[in-house]
Amino acid sequence: MKLIFEKSVPGRGMAYLPACDVPTVSMPAGLERREKPKLPQISETDLSRHYTELNKQVHGVNCGFYPLGSCTMKYNPRIDEEMAALSGFTDIHPLAPKHTTEGCQEVLDTIRTALCEITGMDDMTFQPAAGAHGEFTGVLLIKQYHDARGDTKRKKIIVPDSAHGTNPATAAMCGFQVVNIPSAPDGCVDLDALKAVLGEDTAGLMLTNPNTVGIFDEHILEITRLVHEAGGLCYYDGANLNAVMGVVRPGDMGFDCVHLNLHKTFATPHGGGGPGAGAVGCKAKLAQFLPKSALMDGEEHVQVRGFAGNFLVVVKALTYILSLGREGIPEAAQNAVLNANYLMAKIKGTFTPAFDRICMHEFVLDLSKFKKETGVSALDVAKTLIDYGMHPPTMYFPMIVHEALMLEPTETESRETLDWAAEVFRELYALAQENPGYMHESPHHAQIGRPDEVRASRAPILRYQA
Repeated sequence: MKLIFEKSVPGRGMAYLPACDVPTVSMPAGLERREKPKLPQISETDLSRHYTELNKQVHGVNCGFYPLGSCTMKYNPRIDEEMAALSGFTDIHPLAPKHTTEGCQEVLDTIRTALCEITGMDDMTFQPAAGAHGEFTGVLLIKQYHDARGDTKRKKIIVPDSAHGTNPATAAMCGFQVVNIPSAPDGCVDLDALKAVLGEDTAGLMLTNPNTVGIFDEHILEITRLVHEAGGLCYYDGANLNAVMGVVRPGDMGFDCVHLNLHKTFATPHGGGGPGAGAVGCKAKLAQFLPKSALMDGEEHVQVRGFAGNFLVVVKALTYILSLGREGIPEAAQNAVLNANYLMAKIKGTFTPAFDRICMHEFVLDLSKFKKETGVSALDVAKTLIDYGMHPPTMYFPMIVHEALMLEPTETESRETLDWAAEVFRELYALAQENPGYMHESPHHAQIGRPDEVRASRAPILRYQA
């Protein structure tokens, strides 16, 4: 497929603008471009066809099964998009007079109340732009708390080895020393390892529960108690909240602050082509340190992003919450857990789960033995799934499981889809025995086969050069 710039023809265009009916204003000389921007010149027909062709090459949740673990790629109800498209939300300006933004303020107040109830927190900010930004904000709350008390010796953040990679990166960005602790054989936090690193220099613990291997840590109350007794605080990574929302609250588990991926757990699927929203909630003792927006009360505050963050994503999240209601929120979580366990049970006779026990929203397959027997890797399996119309699951994560494939079916998939997915995995298992070379070269029917991913990561081409 050609790039839009490659389709460009000099002099071709499609813009017919009416005559300007307002006074024109010239840019100051120092701000003017020295050269005209290099934009494609193309007709309206060709532009429409270009984007239609792009759309055909994208695999989204509306196209087929998308079991990308720890990303909650679930269906986004259309009503969420309709509400976010209302002119009263899209046409508002964050600097508009307060009396003209009362509807937006009501959205923020309503969803704050709902999310505080769901998480067991006392206050919340919607400024963070996405999950990692929410992590950053949450850990800064911990830092501010200790600094305000003059407890400056607390320089260490504890992070389990199964954590999302953003956790240690976030702690380091906030100026903390990262202390990595191993997982126990059951995939949960090793309590002895945790006790060994706790001390007067402990600032806090970063944890998600259920964790990255899809297991709810049955010792969570003991974990948070130990951290609190050492003088630290507990931060909850909300990436996996979809499994427990409305069922159990992070605040009741002993967590002091939490970030939520509104774009994963509450509609607007992660990676859906638009912005995210990483709302951060906290207990009352941390509320004074939350960043606040001028839209809230007209006063100046410390901010991590302009105004109320990606507001329209918040509108979608509120619509999702109100649509499901008090009964629907926990039902969605329970169905996500049911689907994950159903699919794992269907696959278990073929591929081996890394932890053969009841899981939560996702589970991890360990293909180490399979690779030794057939020479077919987790990457080969993932690439072959593309030819079957299924988006690959997460590969090689968490790193505590070698040859890992992590699947999260979410609550929005039907039993028929899960049965089909299990059958595909069985077919691939048989194919690996009969023709492993075919799988080494997969996918065979996609737009792109196997690109040089290392080169694409380290030397990406970000600009079109004629």
